Amino acid sequence: MNATASYLLERAYVDGSVHDDVRVEVEHGRFSKVEWSRQARPPEEAARPPEEAERLAGLTIPGLANCHSHVFHRALRGHTQRERGSFWTWRDQMYEVAGRLDPDTYYALARTTYREMLASGITTVGEFHYLHHQTDGTPYDEPNEMGLALVRAARDAGIRIALLDTCYLSSGFGEKPQGVQVRYSDGDALRWATRVDELAVPAAVAEAGDVVIGAAVHSVRAVPHDQIGRVADWARARRAPLHMHVSEQVAENEACRDKHSMTPTRLLADCGALGPRTTAVHATHLSPADVRLLGEAGSYACFCPTTERDLGDGIGPSRALHDAGATLTLGSDSHAVIDLFEEMRAVELDERLATQRRGHWSSGELFDAATADGHASLGFPDAGSIAVGQRADLVTVATDTPRTAGTGRGLETVVYAATGADVRHVVAGGEVVYTPDDLPRIGAELDAAIRALGL
Repeated sequence: MNATASYLLERAYVDGSVHDDVRVEVEHGRFSKVEWSRQARPPEEAARPPEEAERLAGLTIPGLANCHSHVFHRALRGHTQRERGSFWTWRDQMYEVAGRLDPDTYYALARTTYREMLASGITTVGEFHYLHHQTDGTPYDEPNEMGLALVRAARDAGIRIALLDTCYLSSGFGEKPQGVQVRYSDGDALRWATRVDELAVPAAVAEAGDVVIGAAVHSVRAVPHDQIGRVADWARARRAPLHMHVSEQVAENEACRDKHSMTPTRLLADCGALGPRTTAVHATHLSPADVRLLGEAGSYACFCPTTERDLGDGIGPSRALHDAGATLTLGSDSHAVIDLFEEMRAVELDERLATQRRGHWSSGELFDAATADGHASLGFPDAGSIAVGQRADLVTVATDTPRTAGTGRGLETVVYAATGADVRHVVAGGEVVYTPDDLPRIGAELDAAIRALGL
């Protein structure tokens, strides 16, 4: 890691607004100085950066946080669009890919998918990881081999990772895992916790603080109600993030009511799984009472609009959750699209479709969901803003492309105009991790990794 670096940012989002000529200095991966002129300066002066500073042209923002990723789903892009179907038929195709992966192919696909994320400005990923064992359900000699493959992939790509090790015990409300699902299951929550406690992150990665080990309950259908509390207790004792799929499908809600006479959110609350470190992923089909429960618990709600559209899930009550006290975050989930700019604006645009009204979310609120709030939900509260002491992540967006030219000088440029393709330079933890020169290599590596799976 470079010990020091200096940048002169043509424009940057700092302290709640966009400023010109922002000077930042980085020491040991964190911002040590952030300065800008609060008065207009002569153009000739603004054009002369200090000799030691690298000038970044465009609009620079803090790094984005992708709070919900199933990295191996990237192999499905374009392959699941060939016919009609449902979430459940898509899931069958996903299971087929899951059955083909081993630690080497998992690593290769993850590393290059994480590089694709960096290319779109994502500097931290929350990996919802449940592909634990060999194809017959037998643990690897190193029980956490698959999780460690993801940690190594993130390290080698240059992205920060919250490994959300996922408890998955049932194919549906008490039924035994079937087929490829046997790879997911540890048998019970105690054995899940024992395995996760033995997960030894490489020393160099641990020292840099670029890995958080969190927990996940896959869903109320995949973890019996008497086991959910044990996962929640594990996370609470370690002050770790706890994520879970919640009410993504109407069928899940109906099955939960049939089994437990309550909604998934109510069941999670009764199991002690809701709280300020909890993230409810999707949270699509919620009752008003569910919304209140998540809000009163101060939980996060992670919306993944591009995946929710792709799978025909529906539109969740994002603003109602916010108004009740929950905090919005964003993810790309199945990676049908990897573009947090699209996820940001999709929250507002989907609300417009559902209500036939505009103006539910401000640009600043959507931006916070993709940056500071997203990082906090993954256990990195010291990332997501350009400020002294924060992790030095910088994402520079070109403002002269056909998408961004003429869009003004405010935050609306990145929230409503830019795409991941407009990202020109990415710094994560003080290191340059992406420039457009990397694009051909990323594309070639993605093609090779997916072809290796026979797709």
